[in-house]
Amino acid sequence: MKKFGGLTAVSDVSMQINSDELIALIGPNGAGKTTLFNMLTGVISPSSGTITFDQEGKKISLNHKKAYQIAELGLARTFQNIRLFKDMTVLDNVLVAMTNQYKEGFLQAVLRFPKFYQTEDVIVKKARNLLAIFDLDKDMHKRACNLPYGLQRRLEIVRGLAMSPKILFLDEPAAGMNPEETAALAKLIRKIQKQFHITVVLIEHDMSLVMNLVERIYVLDQGTLLAEGTPKEIKQNKTVIKAYLGEEG
Repeated sequence: MKKFGGLTAVSDVSMQINSDELIALIGPNGAGKTTLFNMLTGVISPSSGTITFDQEGKKISLNHKKAYQIAELGLARTFQNIRLFKDMTVLDNVLVAMTNQYKEGFLQAVLRFPKFYQTEDVIVKKARNLLAIFDLDKDMHKRACNLPYGLQRRLEIVRGLAMSPKILFLDEPAAGMNPEETAALAKLIRKIQKQFHITVVLIEHDMSLVMNLVERIYVLDQGTLLAEGTPKEIKQNKTVIKAYLGEEG
């Protein structure tokens, strides 16, 4: 549960996210979707309830952990509004996301021992390879702000992947995209799950994208869980149709 003063933004929501799944979280504006994402990724803390992460059979509470601690456990995310370092290069945006994976001692970093440069070479090579996988290598030296909108969205997703996540949360990744860009995004998300074997959870309003892409759907309405099921089950759920997808003619 999450309360802001007297307003309950999320209440009575129970979710189970399994390994290597593609899940969507849908619902009307104000349903509490982004608030739930923010709780799951440490941007805000829940007012009550429990969020746990299963790390190799050990259940870890996420309730009071900072966002960077949750990221280190393997939960990465993107945001509704693109949050790239727009004046940095494409390559540098990815490198920033990888710093938590390679920690050097203070003296080694300051004095630039050979080990420092070896580590730096490994990080840069990994970042370049990741950009190449997603056809961004040719743009690696461009400033992020100079990329077209669709490529900025792609870079934000790649930056999330650079953190080597177990779960990648995508908050409205198709927002502002035209049909061609949305189709490319669907292929990208499938590629991510297949190639990296991670769980992807997305908030999305494009029902065509959701129904053709994901395996399971959670539906939120007014901060509560309205329904859960496969795309076929959600399409046929009369409560969901009435509350969100629209009455049948």
